[in-house]
Amino acid sequence: MSEMRVIGIRVEQPQNQPVLLLREVSGDRYLPIWIGQAEATAIVLEQEGVTPIRPLTHDLIKILIADLGHTLKEVRIVDLQEGTFYADLVFDNDLRISARPSDSIAIALRVGCPIYAEEPVLEEAGLVMPDEREDEVEKFKEFLESVSPDDFKATDS
Repeated sequence: MSEMRVIGIRVEQPQNQPVLLLREVSGDRYLPIWIGQAEATAIVLEQEGVTPIRPLTHDLIKILIADLGHTLKEVRIVDLQEGTFYADLVFDNDLRISARPSDSIAIALRVGCPIYAEEPVLEEAGLVMPDEREDEVEKFKEFLESVSPDDFKATDS
């Protein structure tokens, strides 16, 4: 299992599909996850420090967790099946709740908990990008030009 950090969101053209990019904290692999527009917006707002007038869904979940007396310890990206990623929210009492990675990461950013990816997920979908330049955003743009969501769908081999 590797700790991941959020690099950012980019919208892939021409499909207008948001892509969340994670990178290993202590490694060279990147993990791209195609996500929905609402979740992309929630992640970007949190990264930019924007506080909406009324809480968005992920803000409400953060409030509920705290007000119910629990702590979200970590988020784990645990599986990849037929191009769909799966995540678990892991709470202080070792309760695990399955959730979409996009929602899980939006919540993790709000509560400040770590994000991990299981090794089999990274082996299947993780990518190592050439380290010729230090600018991760530029490398991300180049990467997006060379892949599509179909590249991460399981095959019958």
